[in-house]
Amino acid sequence: MSHWSNLLVLGAVAAVAVVVLLGLINLLRKGDRNRSQLLMRWRVGLQFCALLLILAVLAFRH
Repeated sequence: MSHWSNLLVLGAVAAVAVVVLLGLINLLRKGDRNRSQLLMRWRVGLQFCALLLILAVLAFRH
């Protein structure tokens, strides 16, 4: 189980990192404000899911 859980946690953290980088690129290019808001919402949601996943993995790991 630990191999799969490690991959899931890595994937969740990578998804958050990708959205943060997309937001940073949009900010540096002075992109659309609506897109910035959308990326911020996605980041918050993905961080929440990643945190829940990490807590679940820690709770069920022996």
